[in-house]
Amino acid sequence: MSMNTVLLAIGSEDESRLEELAETATSVIDSNGRVVLLHVFDRERYDTIETQLNIDPNSEVTPDDVSQRSRIVADVAERLERANVNYEVRGVLGDAADNILEEAEALNADLVVVGGRNRSATGKALFGSTAQRVLLGADCPVTFVKEQSEERTEAAALA
Repeated sequence: MSMNTVLLAIGSEDESRLEELAETATSVIDSNGRVVLLHVFDRERYDTIETQLNIDPNSEVTPDDVSQRSRIVADVAERLERANVNYEVRGVLGDAADNILEEAEALNADLVVVGGRNRSATGKALFGSTAQRVLLGADCPVTFVKEQSEERTEAAALA
């Protein structure tokens, strides 16, 4: 199946799995395809970043601009560049699931890549409400990237 447009959705809670999210997107994208890196903010997080970057709230700065200056976006963008993947960065403010679904539809995405949390020691993936709503609502396939459990990560580090 051709993967021309992959929507890779990230938010501040994805910090511990940026590598897995980037690898998932780069492993499936066609050589001439593009990854749209969608940074999803809630208002509080957006205001925090604006303050950290000394952005005047009254200036003409958009969520796209703020995303491009975000540390987690820079991290993923660098990984995509190293993999020679075409990408663009977009930022959206508001409900994560609604924004991801709207963007996927507008882009006619071939795949959405989204992260989620593990549930304690059982290791069973507990889909956060955002991931669950995207999985149920998207018109295209969705790849869910769960957080590495700490025991697994430590075991890998020791190996």
